Amino acid sequence: MDESIKELETGDSHRRRWRRNPLLALCEFGAIALIFWADAHHHIYLSKTLYLFPLAWFSLWLRGLRWTDLGLVRFQNWRKTVLVGVSCGVAMELFELYMSQPILTRWTGKAPDLELFRALHGNVTWTLIAMAGTWTLAAFGEEMVYWGYFMNRVTDLMRPNRTAWIVSLVVVSCAFGASHIDQGITGQLENVVDGVFLGAIYLSCRRNLSVSIVAHGVADTLDVLLLFFGLYPTLR
Repeated sequence: MDESIKELETGDSHRRRWRRNPLLALCEFGAIALIFWADAHHHIYLSKTLYLFPLAWFSLWLRGLRWTDLGLVRFQNWRKTVLVGVSCGVAMELFELYMSQPILTRWTGKAPDLELFRALHGNVTWTLIAMAGTWTLAAFGEEMVYWGYFMNRVTDLMRPNRTAWIVSLVVVSCAFGASHIDQGITGQLENVVDGVFLGAIYLSCRRNLSVSIVAHGVADTLDVLLLFFGLYPTLR
């Protein structure tokens, strides 16, 4: 019995050392950069999230952490989680369509490149597939990877104070924008703004992933519906 307890304590101590190891964090960031490089050169299939998620999970396991430690729990109760998430998602979508997208389009002289999504117009099959991807790869996957894993990992390199979280928010929002390279410069900048929104939701809800997952899913669902009905502003 005593030996079992000692083994557990040794394992916990080992994992705590991994949590403070800056070399591990740098190796992880190197792996993330490699995935982004591969995507930019068209070597990533379907979504970067499928490659980033296992990396994040391995990092958590190695450091003795769980997704719940990063905020994958309901926000006070399910009713409030959904209500706050839906409200944030609708607000985020309205801001994008009527504020950030028109301003960025005017500034860059280009609309976001969404030609790939034109196939959704009137196509029930592709729209259902897009909706499934919206709530799995985008809402759940990207929120867990970028705000749950990546944002906390960047903060780990600094003293965990307000300045560190703001720096992390900016860094991860830029990475989130860069991950949408296929949408052109306007689409990338637009997603940087969206990233700030999502990261701010995560932080303001006391680092709760469930709220930002719902918000992300609702905003992208509205996009998909607008594309299906041919009402998306830049693809009419």
